[in-house]
Amino acid sequence: MKMHKFPFTIAYADTDAGGVVYHARYIEIAERARMNWQKSFGTEKHEVGFIVRSLSAKYMKPLRLGEDFVVETVATDIGNISLTVEQKFVKDGEIYAILVVKVAAVNMDLKPQRIPDEYIKAIK
Repeated sequence: MKMHKFPFTIAYADTDAGGVVYHARYIEIAERARMNWQKSFGTEKHEVGFIVRSLSAKYMKPLRLGEDFVVETVATDIGNISLTVEQKFVKDGEIYAILVVKVAAVNMDLKPQRIPDEYIKAIK
């Protein structure tokens, strides 16, 4: 499946007093990367959104203030109404964290909706 890359630089607001990225910020950064990825296959056109059903995070190395890295996003499983997405935080070829997120497709009333075929084609 296609990989999406989202570059990011760690700012003061992302860190704790020691200059290390606060663990919850990884989730926020991953959400921004996932939103950017979703825009690439036109979610706003079909009035479909994705809400998080589950999330797991594995932290290997800390990211620090001022560091540049990339969030690599790829779908690992596609169902009728859900996607499993793996997001790796990568700096200089090393993985610093991996988040695995399962999202469900919903319409504007937040009711489950089948993932449009053109999204599936764009993801693959």
